[in-house]
Amino acid sequence: MKQASHGRIVVNAVLIILSTLWIFPAVFAVFGTLKKKQEYNLSNFWDLPHGISLAENLKGIAGTFGIVKGMLNSLLYATVSAGAAVIIATLAAYAISHLKIKRPMVWFLFIYSGTIFPFQIFLIPVYKGLTATNLYDTQLGMILFYTAICVPFCMFVLRNYYLGISKEICESAKIDGCNSFQILGHIFVPMSTAPLAVVFLTQFNWVWNELMFGLTFTKSREIRPVMAAITLMDKANVPVILLACVAASIPTLLLFFLLNKHFEAGYAYQSK
Repeated sequence: MKQASHGRIVVNAVLIILSTLWIFPAVFAVFGTLKKKQEYNLSNFWDLPHGISLAENLKGIAGTFGIVKGMLNSLLYATVSAGAAVIIATLAAYAISHLKIKRPMVWFLFIYSGTIFPFQIFLIPVYKGLTATNLYDTQLGMILFYTAICVPFCMFVLRNYYLGISKEICESAKIDGCNSFQILGHIFVPMSTAPLAVVFLTQFNWVWNELMFGLTFTKSREIRPVMAAITLMDKANVPVILLACVAASIPTLLLFFLLNKHFEAGYAYQSK
């Protein structure tokens, strides 16, 4: 008991330290959004603001077309790509885990193999493919790419979950006259709301915060995602950049709090 108690104390202490290391930069970033450009340049980053210049900095963001449009683009890319990837991965995971297909493990490894390579290896071939199909610097091209790159992880998580569902349930449903799509829609999907929420949240968050592909596969402000738009802002006005970063983090935080119950339930299941 004492060892378990000491272990819990150590774990809690480590978590407090890590939380503090994460919170302090975030707090200083929020303070920076309240400062004027001149005040920020002449003071230390940990100094409290002498006045609140949030309205002025908000005008700086509102006057920057690329940031507002970038947030709308990222919302589109993250929502559609994560949603489409979850749907495709659900079908693939169900087929591999419960349908009688030839060599299911080969199909699983084939789909999941896309995650074993560094993402940088996709830059040139995907760039050439998007250019050849006139999808470079288009919203459709970005959605298709993000969807394809999100599918393997979603399929991996859902397949592992579906393997834990008894095959007797499927057999009983077939005896009652259900086909494969009815079994998936009426049994598997309702039973897997937690892992579905987890994979949607993680992939939405990844697409929203992704920078490398957003910079490479776009060139116009109308198509560029928000993280790429922030990197191209005027570097001289740091408070406006900090405010843009804080504003860009709000959608993912809101989504996390909305799906938090399913998120915790999904990880609790994966840890069993």
